[in-house]
Amino acid sequence: MSTEPSGQYVQSLARGLSVIRAFDADHPRMTLSELAARAELTRATARRFLLTLVELGYVAGDGKHFALTPHVLELGFSYLSALSLPEVAQPHLEALSRVVEESTSASVLDGDAIVYVARVPMRRIMTVGITIGTRFPARVTSMGRVLLAAQPDTEWPDDLREALALVREQGWALVDQELERGIRSVAAPLHSADGAVVAAINVSSTTSSATLERLTGEILPALLETAGRIDAAFAHVRAPG
Repeated sequence: MSTEPSGQYVQSLARGLSVIRAFDADHPRMTLSELAARAELTRATARRFLLTLVELGYVAGDGKHFALTPHVLELGFSYLSALSLPEVAQPHLEALSRVVEESTSASVLDGDAIVYVARVPMRRIMTVGITIGTRFPARVTSMGRVLLAAQPDTEWPDDLREALALVREQGWALVDQELERGIRSVAAPLHSADGAVVAAINVSSTTSSATLERLTGEILPALLETAGRIDAAFAHVRAPG
């Protein structure tokens, strides 16, 4: 797919969004120089966008450092509200988490990354905290591979073709310590009423808590059953009339 800007491309909007995306868990507060470098903008350009975002309430500053404000959550809330998936999936994820006594999540695909839209943590299992909106590379996550496998195979990376073909065939994905050492997870797809894969759910655990045998023999059946229930509930919510 081409990444060249179209004739309708608004460069100023793209630059403003790049300023917002420059903030993350490792860079929650930055100076103007730090932000300009991360957003790949000149100091003067970064300053104009920062001051605009400050006036709009999306960024706060003390004269030296800048940080996002909770107001920025509104940008994602509109998407989540329209999606309705998190609200539908959450009680089912909670029930699954109680049964398997492990963390459960739901995510959607955004480019080459997954974005968490629902989560039920049992305990912290990763060095990086996972919250709604957390992004991870799709290729090294179980939910990511489920979502990538649903894409046309002409879009698959060559080094993942065999793995994604297996995921598509069996209908689920297992990733063992590829995202972070000591972490393994299993994921299944969620479908729209017409059968298209629109999201994924997973159960994630540590190698000390969940052996591969437990993941496939005990957790996977419960995960697949939960995915089926969410599919049915989501189709009912989306049904017209």
